[in-house]
Amino acid sequence: MMTPEEALAIYRAGAETVVRVLLEMDARIHALERQVQDLTVRLDASEQRVRHLEELLAKDSHNSSKPPSSDGLHKPKPKSLRSPSGRPTGGQPGHSGQTLRMVEKPDHTVSHPVNQCKGCGSSLTEQQPDRVERRQVFDLPEPELEVTEHQAEIKTCACGCVNRAAFPPEVTAPVQYGLRVKSVAVYLKEYQLLPFERLAEIMRDLFACDTFSEGTLANFSASCSERLEPIDAFIRAQVSAAAVAGFDETGMRATGSLHWLHTVSTRWLTWYFAHDKRGREAMDAAGVLPDFKGRAVHDFWDPYLKYDCGHAFCNAHLLRELVFLWEEQGQEWAKTMIDHLLAIKTAVGTARQNGQSALTAEDLDGFHARYIQIVDIGYEQNPAPKPPQGPKRRGRRKQSKGRNLLDRFRDHPDGILAFMRDFAVPFDNNLSERDLRMMKLRQKISGTFRSFDALVDFCRIRGYVSTARKNGLNALDALRRVFLGKPFMPAVNTE
Repeated sequence: MMTPEEALAIYRAGAETVVRVLLEMDARIHALERQVQDLTVRLDASEQRVRHLEELLAKDSHNSSKPPSSDGLHKPKPKSLRSPSGRPTGGQPGHSGQTLRMVEKPDHTVSHPVNQCKGCGSSLTEQQPDRVERRQVFDLPEPELEVTEHQAEIKTCACGCVNRAAFPPEVTAPVQYGLRVKSVAVYLKEYQLLPFERLAEIMRDLFACDTFSEGTLANFSASCSERLEPIDAFIRAQVSAAAVAGFDETGMRATGSLHWLHTVSTRWLTWYFAHDKRGREAMDAAGVLPDFKGRAVHDFWDPYLKYDCGHAFCNAHLLRELVFLWEEQGQEWAKTMIDHLLAIKTAVGTARQNGQSALTAEDLDGFHARYIQIVDIGYEQNPAPKPPQGPKRRGRRKQSKGRNLLDRFRDHPDGILAFMRDFAVPFDNNLSERDLRMMKLRQKISGTFRSFDALVDFCRIRGYVSTARKNGLNALDALRRVFLGKPFMPAVNTE
């Protein structure tokens, strides 16, 4: 800082000295201003990064799309968005339950006689019982392999012609496993998700047979998949023609590299498709979305929006994003929108229970108007970002998470509220997500697939079994039908 004496000395030195000193001071001021501007920009960037990291730390499975497995040891306290039903926990009145009950015709009956009176010691052997007290024990028979030998006669006619009897179509080798063994192995491998090593151990322990190798068990799955190829094509054709179908995808590792498993789900059908890509290329290769004319339910991932079909968005995803804005940023509009979406869901559920096929025009207009009002309020709470300081940058100006979400609500009301206008459209995409959940569990249990073909086999078998179960079939019975040559064929259904 300049002292008064220094300033007076510069003044006395003449005009040239004064001008030179003023110019030097002006240059230093401008340099300091540029430095301050640069530091301000860096500080803003640091603050944004801190906010971003804080948001990441605040996100868990209840307020984002992160899976519960990522919550770690300190899992968040469950916070259901549903209001209490007021009903007690457990089975409700009228529920049949799953209690073990006596059967009228047991497989075996064991009599326990009374031969002697415990009072006087008299013999009761010849006396008929007054009544019988019954107790039944439900148990498994001793598991063992049953060997059936097929003998085909060979007879030579007087004319010299040698005649051989035909073996059953399923008996193709001198020694082989039967369809029940194959179906049990495939059931445990592909449905109950056991790895090959454990499966071989279980089969050896259960049936006291040491001939079950991992290669043999893999051949069972490959054979089942091959037999299901036409059924898989049929299911694909059916989901392609559906009026409403859910779409989702998840990563799966095969041969040590990341692949993607895509699913298309309806109430009655499940179809899986494996590809080494996740986005548009894989979806085109799957062949469902390019010609799909129904309404696709998904999580708003951009590649889905590229297809010319109806769209419905998973409101469960939107609710989690709204929960984050409400709990972590205190945005009131987010809480209001949560309540509004759940109110519409309740109204739809009540109308459906009352036998209605649609909401009234008055209700539809009222719900939509309130939706628009909440979005407008949200924009007031999330103003547009200020122009950045410093040199202009190319690209879209970065917005807050709240404003990005508001843009989605503003631009896509038809997809978000589709469940309100069409009762066939679900509120969320839980159906597809449930169909993917077990697929991810398989990877956690058994690890990576040994080959891409094994992943394809898994998709084909799981799609068939999932479809069979949606139609009320037992999974093991459905697999037995495959090896019997009479697989389950789902009915044509465009729901």
